[in-house]
Amino acid sequence: MRKIITPTATLLFAFALIGIPEAFHAAPAPEPNINIKGYYSNDKAQRGRVVRAAIVIDIPSGYHVNANRPLGKYAIPTTAKIEAPKGVTVGPISFPRAIVRKLKAVNNESLAVYEGRAILRFNITVPPNYSDGWMNLKAKLRYQSCNDEVCFPPKNQDIDIGIGIVGPNDRVQRANGWVFGGR
Repeated sequence: MRKIITPTATLLFAFALIGIPEAFHAAPAPEPNINIKGYYSNDKAQRGRVVRAAIVIDIPSGYHVNANRPLGKYAIPTTAKIEAPKGVTVGPISFPRAIVRKLKAVNNESLAVYEGRAILRFNITVPPNYSDGWMNLKAKLRYQSCNDEVCFPPKNQDIDIGIGIVGPNDRVQRANGWVFGGR
């Protein structure tokens, strides 16, 4: 006696086969929420003077961002470019010291990375003839974040870093000591 397979049984069997491989795959790791903000060492900038500035990159635990010199042949470095108003001088950006790790994501190759908090520092000089009011810098960052097993596509992020401009003899207060040291 021959058994006939019903269309319903065939469909159930097909759906079961399709669903089985999915059970063996781990869910992809979510991309980290990298927080990037800019800070100044003073509450205002004086015309004709230098003020220190910084870009702070907060990286969640379990993730890292490739350093500006990542060591890996295919690793995408962190880069930063600062655009300033006409006449404002931006000094070179000082990147933090990287941590060297061997990671599964790149066949245990050594990579230079940033973990936790990375602070990029630079100075700006406001010209003596700059008008009082407000000045805005635009920082353009490019970075690639990874965990120990996978790297995510590189990201571009723009941030605005604004500060009030005052005269050379006007009083300013130190600010953001947690970034620049001091009180």
